Amino acid sequence: MSDLKKVAIIGRPNVGKSSLFNRLARQRDAITSDMSGTTRDVKKRVVTISGNRDFEILDTGGIDYSSELFSKVAEHALRAAKEADIIIYMVNGKMLPDDEDRELFYQLQALDKPLALVVNKIDNEKEEERYWEFLEFGAERTFPLSVSHNRYFNDFYAWLEEYIPPREEEGELELEEEVDPFAEMLEEIHFDEQEEEEEDRDIKVALIGRVNTGKSSLLNALVGEERTIVSDVAGTTIDPVDESIEHNDYKITFVDTAGIRRRGKILGIEKYALDRTEEMLEKADIALLLIDATVGVTELDERIAGLIEKFKLGSLIVINKWDVREEKSYEEAIDDIRDELKFLHYAPIITVSAKTGQRVHKILDQIVAIYERYKQRIPTSKLNDVLREAISRHHIPSHHGAVVKIKFATQYETKPPKIALIVNHPNFLHFSYKRYLANYIRSKFDFEGVPLDLETRKRGERKIDE
Repeated sequence: MSDLKKVAIIGRPNVGKSSLFNRLARQRDAITSDMSGTTRDVKKRVVTISGNRDFEILDTGGIDYSSELFSKVAEHALRAAKEADIIIYMVNGKMLPDDEDRELFYQLQALDKPLALVVNKIDNEKEEERYWEFLEFGAERTFPLSVSHNRYFNDFYAWLEEYIPPREEEGELELEEEVDPFAEMLEEIHFDEQEEEEEDRDIKVALIGRVNTGKSSLLNALVGEERTIVSDVAGTTIDPVDESIEHNDYKITFVDTAGIRRRGKILGIEKYALDRTEEMLEKADIALLLIDATVGVTELDERIAGLIEKFKLGSLIVINKWDVREEKSYEEAIDDIRDELKFLHYAPIITVSAKTGQRVHKILDQIVAIYERYKQRIPTSKLNDVLREAISRHHIPSHHGAVVKIKFATQYETKPPKIALIVNHPNFLHFSYKRYLANYIRSKFDFEGVPLDLETRKRGERKIDE
């Protein structure tokens, strides 16, 4: 770690330093807000760009001499700049350049280190005119950026790569040691999409289940008000009903769907309701599958659960009416459900009572946790480390005498996570071995509640399939 380059983000308060730190770190760790002076300490994080370039990023407090406290924060920030190998000085592109920014920039320029002037909050083409005003600073490199909208990052990353060397890779088992052009191509295609996902704070949650399992009651319990009509008559809900709440800095939008009956019994408006349900599932991120604890898992429940597989959603199995179930131990009840819903083995289970509110509040935390996993991206280097481990434990079977080799793996998509295995003979990798690899990857990374797609391809295939 001591050999890693240190990159310090310096600037006055409220210019977007913590937002850039979060984007580089691929997570929300620093607190971001519109209030000046939110960050007071220097935060550090080891991050990776371009798959194999590691460095330590330093997020510093805003430089402000308006009070004794802020003056100490500024002192820490400037000290971090002196310790850093590379400096990013950020300014607010929605304001015109001022003398204080110039003075601070020239002070950093005197340190004689790689230094870039980043003009943040250039959110659209019309605002680019303000960026040109900052060229008068005379910086060696000046970059317009919109951290919140993920614009103009390519040149900025290319500049960082000039000063951050690639990681020295160790010898590999079964996997090729070279840097793969396919992986680089995938990162280039999906990098912007990934950054947008990191900023995405909206979660769409579908409530699905048989008729009269308590979907409307659960929705009411979650949002804390009588938003939908609740009735003991099966099939009260026809149109999906949206309801949004805020939880842990996320906007969670629930869609209360029409109860699903056997296809043979779907007539007229209920057929319309089923079509609407499937349309909604195409746009959802997470499905809450409601099971009636007093009935257990029926054949129709299994078919409904199949929609989760069809649309590759994150999932949580919610056992409702737990307070009035038959006398059966928790372990026995859960084992029975797991046995009937084997294909949703990765989905967590929670037992609740929408009527009494028992454990309903825990559903919101589960939704956020599953969504974080649903949109996570595993760095290519870590993924291939795990792949080597898996191959060393259980070697790839040959196919009618043909040697099958996995050259490397890379995650090319999120929501849901999709991983490409680059194989010399893609069609020869047995499905059982792919299942073994998927389970092994699950054991090393937290994918609870999330489907995981593994796809085999040849080197150089450029088509990204949905």
